[in-house]
Amino acid sequence: MIKNIFIGLYLLAGLLIFSGCGQGTTQSPIPDNLKEDYGLLEKQANEEQSEVIEVADTIPVEQQGLSLPKMKVHYIDVGQADATLIEYSQDGEVFTILIDTGDWNATNVVSYLQAQNITEIDIIAVTHPHADHIGQLNKIINAFHVTEVWMNGETSDSQVFADALAAIENNGVDYYEPEVGELFDIGPLEVAVLHPKTLSGTTNNNSIAIRLQYGEISLLFTGDGEEDAENEMLSSGGNLEADILQVGHHGSKTSTTDRFLNAVKPDVAIYSAGENNQYGHPHTETINRLKKSGALVYGTDIHGTIIIETDGKTFSVHTNDQGTIKHTPPPVEIITEPNSDPEMKTPSVSSGSCVNINSASEAEIQRIIHIGPARSQDLIQHRPYQSVDDLTKIHGIGPARIKDILTQDIACTGG
Repeated sequence: MIKNIFIGLYLLAGLLIFSGCGQGTTQSPIPDNLKEDYGLLEKQANEEQSEVIEVADTIPVEQQGLSLPKMKVHYIDVGQADATLIEYSQDGEVFTILIDTGDWNATNVVSYLQAQNITEIDIIAVTHPHADHIGQLNKIINAFHVTEVWMNGETSDSQVFADALAAIENNGVDYYEPEVGELFDIGPLEVAVLHPKTLSGTTNNNSIAIRLQYGEISLLFTGDGEEDAENEMLSSGGNLEADILQVGHHGSKTSTTDRFLNAVKPDVAIYSAGENNQYGHPHTETINRLKKSGALVYGTDIHGTIIIETDGKTFSVHTNDQGTIKHTPPPVEIITEPNSDPEMKTPSVSSGSCVNINSASEAEIQRIIHIGPARSQDLIQHRPYQSVDDLTKIHGIGPARIKDILTQDIACTGG
């Protein structure tokens, strides 16, 4: 059965690669054979799926409009990572879209898709190449029939990214870089691309942002986009209003500004974060801004997997667990010596044991010389590492500092 996907453009069509590339950001050394024109997608309709949802909370929201076949949006509980599954149908055709793919060191997205009886995925949109968003892409491509992968054109020197590209090429998956202003009608679902117009030097702010319209119900996804990305979207003049907002960057205070919320006007806000994660996500400031906006807030760390069901006219929220969102970020004690490199510190804990740079928490990582708060986050985003020498991936870590780290002799890669 042939599935037609019609494409409308707000801007001139035809370009497949973003032209802008910010300082310090590599862009589009993707093999040309992966850059296919986005045309007809062939797909066999899936058999009717069955699943059991433990409904702990249901909130109906009345809207005007015609009813459509039920669409389900699964905000999957994947810990400190992101993965959202979208399922709907039209005239017997089943459509499946996945936004982000969970963390690199897990298989929970693969397991969840299998539990939902998914066999084929039309589009996987990876918002940006950090390992907690692109992490299981290679495993998913190898386990399911995937038609097309969207990326933003930014590359990474991580093994996770290399494995993802290899899976795309080896499995004959189409590759596409969506542009701001493009509008895709994928069956009854409209997908508008809002960001990025060009790539900057900040990976989070290069995240793909898309707005979905299903009948009268709208959903917004911004990846790890922070205030700069939100301001660009606001300046573009595009429609940002959405009934359901996936909160940017796991609920970090660097995203979801008051100005952005005033434009989005969400009824429901959903963040994805790991329970007791080392970043303290979601930050109290973000939750306070969301509550002030009037949005009902849900989080995967509290409520488990969260499922939106809609017929294009009304929607309901289903959660696996009940709970109250609390704000108790774990304390991190950092002792900085006067007149020293702010990233060079005296560890606040004993340095007698190995610090596994592939699995240690942010606080533990800061035991390593030259690794402070900023670099510890950078270190985590670039996982995995084959050796300690690979820490040169981190901004500000060169051969001299690698020598200091090796001399300190507490950093390791496990195994």
